[in-house]
Order: sequence, then C-alpha cells, then structure tokens
Amino acid sequence: MSNPESNPPPTTTSCPPPGSAAHAGHAPLCRSCGAPTTTPAPPPWSSSSDSPPPAYRPIRMPAINAPTNTAAIVLSPVPQPLPVPPASPPCDFQVPVKRIASPDDLARFHASLHGRHFLGFVAALSASVHGRKLSDPLPSPPSPAVSALLDLISSLSAFVASTPPFPHNSRYGNPAFRLWHEKLSDSANQLIAPITATAGSPDLAGAEVELAPYLLDSFGNATRIDYGTGHETNFAAFLYCLARLGLITEADYPAVVLRVFASYLDLMRTLQDTYLLEPAGSHGVWGLDDYHFLPFIFGAAQLIDHKYMKPKSIHNPDILDNFSKEYMYLACVAYVKKVKKGPFAEHSPMLDDISGVPHWKKVNSGLLKMYKAEVLEKVPIMQHFLFGSLIKWED
Repeated sequence: MSNPESNPPPTTTSCPPPGSAAHAGHAPLCRSCGAPTTTPAPPPWSSSSDSPPPAYRPIRMPAINAPTNTAAIVLSPVPQPLPVPPASPPCDFQVPVKRIASPDDLARFHASLHGRHFLGFVAALSASVHGRKLSDPLPSPPSPAVSALLDLISSLSAFVASTPPFPHNSRYGNPAFRLWHEKLSDSANQLIAPITATAGSPDLAGAEVELAPYLLDSFGNATRIDYGTGHETNFAAFLYCLARLGLITEADYPAVVLRVFASYLDLMRTLQDTYLLEPAGSHGVWGLDDYHFLPFIFGAAQLIDHKYMKPKSIHNPDILDNFSKEYMYLACVAYVKKVKKGPFAEHSPMLDDISGVPHWKKVNSGLLKMYKAEVLEKVPIMQHFLFGSLIKWED
C-alpha cells in the first residue's frame, strides 16, 4: 500500500463552474481542464501610456518574376566580341518579319550564325569603350555614317519639341506619343537615306525597306505606348544591320557607343519622361531598370580599371552627381534613384547586389551573360525580333 503522504494533493485551478458567466464570450481557457478561466483580459493599447508598436518593415522576398536561373547564368561562358559578317552584294532587301514563337525557335536563332554574331557585336561594342568617358576624344573622327546617325537622333529630338504631351491624368501612356511615333514613321525612309548614302554604292539602293522596321521598333510601341529592352534590342539590331552593310566598321565602335548610343539613351529618357511610356515587360524591383539594359553593360565597361570608383560607389551621392554625365552606368543609377522612392535595396535589389561585386570587369562580364539569359533568351521579348536578308532566319 502506498503512503498517502508521498502523493501530493491534486493541483487546484481557478476554473469557474460550467454555468458561470465566464463561460460566455471569448474568455481564456484553463490549461488543465480546458474550461474558461476568470483571468481578466489585458487592457487595450493606449498611445498615452504605452510605447507605439514597432514600425513594420517588410522582408524582401523573391518576386514571381525574379531570375530563377541564377546558377546557370553564373556558370555560362562570357560572351566574347565577334566580327560582324559583311553582307555580300547584290543585296536582296526585304521587309523583315517576326519568326520566333517558341523556345525551340529561340534555340534555333541562338545556334545560327547571326544569333552568335549579334551577341558578339554587343560584346564588341562593350569592349570598345573600356576605360573611356563620354567626353573623351574619340580614337578616330566620326565617320559619315556616325554623323548621319547623330543627325537622325537630333531630328527625332526635334519631333518631341514640336509634339507636346496632352493633358493626361493617368500614370502611364500619354496619347501624344502616338503623334510623335507617326512623325517617325512618316519620315523613316528620309531619315535613313542619308546614312545609306554615305556608302556611295548603288548596291544599297532600297535598303530603307529593310532598315526602317528596325528603326520604328527602336523607340517603343505606339499602340501600347510602352518601351522596354526588346525595343532597345531592336536599335542594336538596326546598328548591326548597318555594320553588315559596311556603313559601320570596328573603328567606329567607340563613337557608336559614346556618341550614338548615348544620344539614343538621352532621347529615350526624354520620351519616357515626356509621354510617360509604360515599361514593357518590366521585371519590377528585380530588374536593373524598368526600360534599359545595354547602358549598364556599356557603362560598366567604361569603368573597368578605374582607380577610384568601384561598384559600391553608386551609393555615394556625390559620385553620382559629379560623374553621371561621364559614365552611363552611373547615369542609369541616378535616374533609377530619381524616379523610384524608398530604400535603394528595396526598390532595386539587383543593382544593390551588384554593388557588392569587387570590380567592374566582373560586373561587365556578368551583365553580358545576364543580357543573353534575361533578354535574348526570353520568348516574350524576342518574339518581336525581326528577320530579313541582313539578319537571316535559318530553317
């Protein structure tokens, strides 16, 4: 028989009888029996006697459209500069058309001659501006074709001055952009003719029929009033076609980037701000920029081997203020900081992550790989890419 003194008495609880008023409502439950307890509810929060609740700061989580193939991008080879294969006369110019509609079509393009050499052309443009500021003297005087390209962009800038935006309350899409784009469409052949005329060759007669669609798609979509990296890629394709025709040579590449593309970027910023172009296919906070990719590649190339500025220098406001007019990468970061509000790491996490890379050469090579993976290998972007006799589709 057990000793009654060795067994402690059962623990008593403050459980009220089942019929008491404590059972009503949402009273706390007793841990032992599960019945409501008579413990009073805590008093409500008061701003006069209690400290305020902590400010809510959301934790950054991957978005649906965040890059999912980061490891594949890191392990992929760096795109290398390649020469542009010249077009053999006589040229059979034709209106370019869309060909890419599936991942298989995209793979066929990248395996083709022009798929490889188009990316090599972008890499060659990047390599041509290593360590060069926008204001640096060019290695050689601008060729007649480069001067004609600058005149083309100046004419398009004049169209903006003569086409003011309409009164508009929406965040995006001022309809006046359609009028600007109509002026571009009406004058495309006349704008291109001085460029092709610099060759002084009858073989380029009629080239406007193939070049004009690339030019028209380089400045956004007039129906949707938007602009994105696909339109920017069409401008690169327009330059690639000029290189195929011999109008642009490798000696012109520094001028093409530091003069022509820089002027194109300035014009696009004006169009974006004036007509409130909607970002086409934007990656939101997970993209480099809502509109552009190539100026980050070229801008990182400009900063390679810079003595003082490192990728982390983008967080220094004085550097952005003093050097954004010399380096495209800094200009793009300054623009992002101007149009987006809040902590930089939250609205531009990818740019913030890139700022932790130790040197610009690695930034440049990584962006080239990323451009191939996130722009040239995306069907929603490349389905609008055009193919004709200069950029041939290989069945």
